[in-house]
Amino acid sequence: MWRGLCEEPGPRLSPFSQGPRMPTIALVDDDRNILTSVSIALETEGYRIQTYTDGASALDGLRHSPPDLAIFDIKMPRMDGMELLRRLRQKSDLPVIFLTSKDEEIDELFGLKMGADDFIHKPFSQRLLVERVKAVLRRFAKEAPGSTPRGEAEVAARSLERGALMMDPERHTCTWKGEPVTLTVTEFLILQALAQRPGVVKSRNALMDAAYDDQVYVDDRTIDSHIKRLRKKFKVTDQSFDMIETLYGVGYRFKEA
Repeated sequence: MWRGLCEEPGPRLSPFSQGPRMPTIALVDDDRNILTSVSIALETEGYRIQTYTDGASALDGLRHSPPDLAIFDIKMPRMDGMELLRRLRQKSDLPVIFLTSKDEEIDELFGLKMGADDFIHKPFSQRLLVERVKAVLRRFAKEAPGSTPRGEAEVAARSLERGALMMDPERHTCTWKGEPVTLTVTEFLILQALAQRPGVVKSRNALMDAAYDDQVYVDDRTIDSHIKRLRKKFKVTDQSFDMIETLYGVGYRFKEA
């Protein structure tokens, strides 16, 4: 998940943590009431918790003690959530959920372009937050080494080679013309769904089903934002990359070699 980061001791974990096998979740919010209530809700489910009250301290803490998932507020002192995500994405595909107000639609679109995995609108129920956390962790686990997929998931877990594209779901690695391309979990699943059947059009709904849990609501613009970010990442490696085609009003497809 992280590349080239030191393994020094991180911040103190919650005293309610349930052991080393439980996922660790980092909470970053300057509202201590939210930190407390969300911590309690997640600790009740057995998760280990790290808390930070601003983006700058979170950046340092997350690099020294990487969690399995992070939840960020957008508006924070010293460093806001968007800048924190931008810096993390330089070296990490850590799953990130944003807490946002309903009137911050522009921030949501920007966050998706930066590589956010999900958004939860304030005010929210603790049960909704817990279910969203579980959903994102399940999506990430699909790409985790050592998982045991079955049925259709077994096909999805196989290494995929399409011309210059190489994808290894078990290692969550992707290369184009031999050069690594770092993808978030959602980006990886969308690209995988497209590349599995070159030339076949995938509707936005089909891509949503491939990348998101049934309990997570996303709209068309979410998929469009992920596709735009995928293209941008591949063009960093190869300016001529044009393998993801848009069929307006229909969906997307991976070009046949």
